[in-house]
Amino acid sequence: MKFLDLTKVYVRSGAGGNGCISFRREKYIEYGGPDGGDGGCGGDVIAVAVDGLNTLIDFRYQQHFFAENGQQGMGRQRTGKDGEDIILRVPVGTEILDEDEETVLADMTELGQTVVLAKGGNGGWGNLHFKSSTNQAPRRANPGQYGVERTLWLRLKLIADAGLLGLPNAGKSTFLAATSNARPKIADYPFTTLHPNLGVVGVDNVEFVVADIPGLIEGAHEGRGIGDRFLGHVERCAVLLHLIDGTSEDVVADYETIINELEAYGGDLADKPRITVLNKIDALDDDERAEKLAALEQASGGSVMMMSGVSREGLNEVLRAVRAQIDDDRLRLKTAGEEPEPWRP
Repeated sequence: MKFLDLTKVYVRSGAGGNGCISFRREKYIEYGGPDGGDGGCGGDVIAVAVDGLNTLIDFRYQQHFFAENGQQGMGRQRTGKDGEDIILRVPVGTEILDEDEETVLADMTELGQTVVLAKGGNGGWGNLHFKSSTNQAPRRANPGQYGVERTLWLRLKLIADAGLLGLPNAGKSTFLAATSNARPKIADYPFTTLHPNLGVVGVDNVEFVVADIPGLIEGAHEGRGIGDRFLGHVERCAVLLHLIDGTSEDVVADYETIINELEAYGGDLADKPRITVLNKIDALDDDERAEKLAALEQASGGSVMMMSGVSREGLNEVLRAVRAQIDDDRLRLKTAGEEPEPWRP
């Protein structure tokens, strides 16, 4: 319940107010005529991408969002009040889907981005609008337009620069804890990580965001284990960091399992830049390191790095390799921490 990345909401914009049928009747006013005002417009349903959120848990407890209706027109040419808009505050990276859960209506990728999900109805005209030389006392007014009611899906895809992939217990959470201030749960059993974790990693005076994705297993695209439901969070990443447990009996099989799941997931995920790392080398001797490194390089057809998240061996080299794959416009300069002033009464 702490992390929610897919939810359904029901929205309805406000209906417009009805126009008014009214005539001016005052003492000593010989030619009053029609003076019915227009109805007010209904409120809109608006989605806004805000900072400080990385989950859709707020929409777990409130799924219905109804904007206010417009006020009807009144006599003396008075226009009704417009209905109040209702705003859905969503995390940056949220996709808004239609009821079929496939059609993307909006992709909230920028802070402060705004999109109107349901437009409020226009207010109806009062009888003042229908006055003419041949119809000087019209007794008709327009009703307000109905609001728009629709069912939408909100799907969150975390905004991260690099994504961690690997089988359960490959050392992804340990890597995140060793390189950032994030404190994911770490334990020696499969599926310790149940929800994606984000951490800000710094190297060479620049910072980037790393996403720790729960481990995949063989058949995840068919729903086994946690499945591949969290792979959507690495679709926006610039580079994938594939960690392989060096203590595994068959590191090549572990490598191919993840690659097969990426290809089965589809999209451009399998084509993203990928850095393969043999992890937990602190538990291997020199001969085992050389043997498993050669096997991985032959299977992947490229270079493979070695690292240990516990002993921090090779950690900075891996971070620099990840940083080299990220565009400069996505990197942030590391700000030096200001020393707090001494306390004084």
